[in-house]
Amino acid sequence: AIFNVAITTGTLYRNPALGIKRAKARAKQLTLPEGKQFERFVAELEAGGSRNSQNCADLVRFLAFGGFRKSEAATITWADCDFEKREMVVRGDPETGTKNWSIRRVPMIPDLFALLGRLRNMRREEPASQPVMSVRECQKAMDRAAKVVGMVRITHHDLRHLFATRCIESGVDIPTVSRWLGHKDGGALAMKVYGHLRDQ
Repeated sequence: AIFNVAITTGTLYRNPALGIKRAKARAKQLTLPEGKQFERFVAELEAGGSRNSQNCADLVRFLAFGGFRKSEAATITWADCDFEKREMVVRGDPETGTKNWSIRRVPMIPDLFALLGRLRNMRREEPASQPVMSVRECQKAMDRAAKVVGMVRITHHDLRHLFATRCIESGVDIPTVSRWLGHKDGGALAMKVYGHLRDQ
């Protein structure tokens, strides 16, 4: 399109990209850790030796147990955690919101409930407006831990896939998982990505 504008203004004679066809994006092959491997991975993060090792391990658990996007996790405060109803409100950035501009509720699965309970007990003095997570990202620590335990490198976003995969393997239907992830397509994308798990 930019080349076409250049032709219109007389800067170019012809569009050099005219014969190029759009390449199809290949879906990433998900290689996610199994339960025991994930536990070893998190344990290695905790033993990393830096002042944020425990915080990094907690962030990884938080993403894997809640299915949040990294940017969403950074904005979740204690006020968003309803321990009575065992659910969390995901609002996203105060100015830009979530990716799909919607507020959603995500249940606290037992692992997430235990993690949040431990963190809140350790940090009782923090105001409700304080973010739950003390770090926003930890990719370098994750890369190191994955190498040590001998697993494939995973990203923060892969932890979101891990959450969805575990939910479906536990019997949660795909439209519900899709809603928890914040998808607005009624489950079409989740079916495309995780449909094979339902079949299995």
